[in-house]
Amino acid sequence: MVSIRQNTYPDLLPDFRNIGVIARILIAVNAALLAAALFAAPDLLQALQRFVQAAALVEPMLLMVMTVLFVLSSMLARLPYWGGFVAVVGIVVAIAAGYLSAVTGLLALPVPGLFNTIGLCVLLASALLMYLRLLAKAHSPALAEARLQALQARIRPHFLFNSLNAVLALIRKDPQRAERSLEDLADVFRTLMSDARTFVRLADEISLLERYAAIEQLRLGERLRISWDLDGAPADALLPPLVLQPLLENAVYHGVEPNTGISDVLVRIVRRGDRVLAQIENPYLEAEVKRAGNRMALENIRERLQLFFDAEAHIAIKAADGRYRVELEIPYKVRPL
Repeated sequence: MVSIRQNTYPDLLPDFRNIGVIARILIAVNAALLAAALFAAPDLLQALQRFVQAAALVEPMLLMVMTVLFVLSSMLARLPYWGGFVAVVGIVVAIAAGYLSAVTGLLALPVPGLFNTIGLCVLLASALLMYLRLLAKAHSPALAEARLQALQARIRPHFLFNSLNAVLALIRKDPQRAERSLEDLADVFRTLMSDARTFVRLADEISLLERYAAIEQLRLGERLRISWDLDGAPADALLPPLVLQPLLENAVYHGVEPNTGISDVLVRIVRRGDRVLAQIENPYLEAEVKRAGNRMALENIRERLQLFFDAEAHIAIKAADGRYRVELEIPYKVRPL
């Protein structure tokens, strides 16, 4: 019996440019302020007043800390985990000490227990880093790997059998095309067997789309007509493997195969600022859209995007005017030089 590989994943600092990480830090700090105010105040009204006062003092400092961590995120990521951990806490201490000293000196505002307040900043920063470390580890053990591998291997068996039958029909009539189709099929399944935990370049994912489309074109002939709008696609953008291919497979399986006539499928990928947008559009068949397999595939892709990008990726579905469109949006990330 084959077991799932028990890989060891290194500890990594959180990406302080990630919206999900930023939101968790902001919510945690404000929740800590509110809890402290509720604990110290005799009633709810005074607790709310103390919370507002504390927030007015802490929020500018928190904004400075998050800005510095945002700017230094790529540098901190290169450090060993515990070295980066100490560096982050050191940044928090330096900013807290400077800010609170300025408040007490320049603005003449009293800050009770300056050293105690800095100590609390150290404890809170350490606790948040440990929480984010545990959160990251929740996505790294064998369970997360098993989920990714299962999602990766989702390609439908009928595609393999039908493709092989189409190639067999071509061997005598057009052996060169049959050979090219077998090479395309081998490349598709080689990608399916690759490591689903790593990012790939958008150029490689587009190449996979084109090879998959060539195989389906062999099966469906003139019934499948694909329009490619890829001039604005950033070739160096990083994304999880096998995110776009299942969307195109869905478009063929649910929007083209049930039709007897010509079906137009659109594939559009473009960069807009620091975001990458991908659209795959196919004919809209209400009975096919409601099928469980279609929804399951989209939920699987949404889950993979969440595992890789947290809250920074979005997937939306639009069905109108006889067309079914899946829109995918991810942050534009490239490999560091």
